[in-house]
Amino acid sequence: MASEPAAVSVRRARPGDVGRLQAIQLAAGDAFRDVGMTTVAESSPLPAESLSGYRQAGRAWVAVDEHDEPVGFVVADVVDGCAHIEQVSVHPAHAGQRIGALLLDHVAGWAAEHGMPALTLVTFRGVPWNAPYYERLGFRELTAAEITPGLAALQAGGPGSGREALARVCMRRDLNGETQPGPDASS
Repeated sequence: MASEPAAVSVRRARPGDVGRLQAIQLAAGDAFRDVGMTTVAESSPLPAESLSGYRQAGRAWVAVDEHDEPVGFVVADVVDGCAHIEQVSVHPAHAGQRIGALLLDHVAGWAAEHGMPALTLVTFRGVPWNAPYYERLGFRELTAAEITPGLAALQAGGPGSGREALARVCMRRDLNGETQPGPDASS
């Protein structure tokens, strides 16, 4: 399990957090401009109704600073029997503090408590803070034969078009101990 960043904790999202979570997602998404993925950078954040739905379902968590201000968040679905990371975002001012790892570990604990075998997500292969980052946290890219129908639908319907859509990959982190975070998981 990732070590907890100093003065950052995870709690369930609250109704008053929704606008801040959208702002965090927009700020984090802006980094895609630097890798030539402007379509992704210009994508709208999750709608307030969607974030509220995740919150009400108990599948939205926020990383908060010592003042209880959100600095990152994660929302999860259940897809084909696994906990699926629909969105994880950390405000760029708090990048590099292991907050994303902390949030993912929190969801892994929730998933294990609910008897789910794995975490899944759909992300971009060549973006340093996407697939390579998740690999360091114990995720692996799924082969075409391993992609479940639900993941295939999410992969096809995600943000981006053209080259960006082709770069989307499905990943999985087993929760049964077979897949563990790699030696560089501290970044």
